[in-house]
Amino acid sequence: METNSQWIDITTEDGTFGAYLSLPRGGKGPGIVLLQEIFGVNQHIRNVADQYAADGYVVIAPDLFWRDGARIELTYDEAGWKRAVELMNSLDFDKAQTDIAATVKALRAHESTAGQKIASIGYCMGGLLSYRTAADGLVDTAVAYYGGGIQNGLDRADEIKVPVLMHFGSADSHIPNEAVKAIAERFEGVESVEIHVYQGAEHGFNCNHRDSYNQRAAAEAHGHTLVFLSEQL
Repeated sequence: METNSQWIDITTEDGTFGAYLSLPRGGKGPGIVLLQEIFGVNQHIRNVADQYAADGYVVIAPDLFWRDGARIELTYDEAGWKRAVELMNSLDFDKAQTDIAATVKALRAHESTAGQKIASIGYCMGGLLSYRTAADGLVDTAVAYYGGGIQNGLDRADEIKVPVLMHFGSADSHIPNEAVKAIAERFEGVESVEIHVYQGAEHGFNCNHRDSYNQRAAAEAHGHTLVFLSEQL
């Protein structure tokens, strides 16, 4: 993949944090704010950013754990999981949304996205944040991969005025099937909300750094996402 990536700084009232920016070969395109798992903007998330950049998008992944330490990067072993859960539990989600809003603003102001629409795509914790970003009206469309906790935020469903795509695995040990069913029922009949459930896929099925990686589900979900983005951006 031929992309142009770098870390940039985004300044807010609370301070300055880093964001991984990946540009397509042409240097311009629609924008994607890529929202991390609980493992930080690690190698996997940077790979995903570069993948979407290769698909022609301008991608920026904000470091949402910066208040606990800049560019925290975790792996998927036992120690990584333990630290990741600690970071998620200490994260102020309202402040994270403020950081996401600042990231969207920075991306809209970047010369590479002039006149273009912007989407959010989130994985795991980032999936929930992408849903909240849609409800906040910050982006033109949103994608959520295995967003745990969305079922607890259905009171905000009416606030979502943009198209949303959600991906879940039928064998997700972190998100009960009942939760996915509740989400599907809440958005039943809402044409702008699309939900896909991948049979036999576990939590984190898109991440090829995890044991739960499911190549078929990952490929299908990426295909659905690219079609969705092409229609909405």
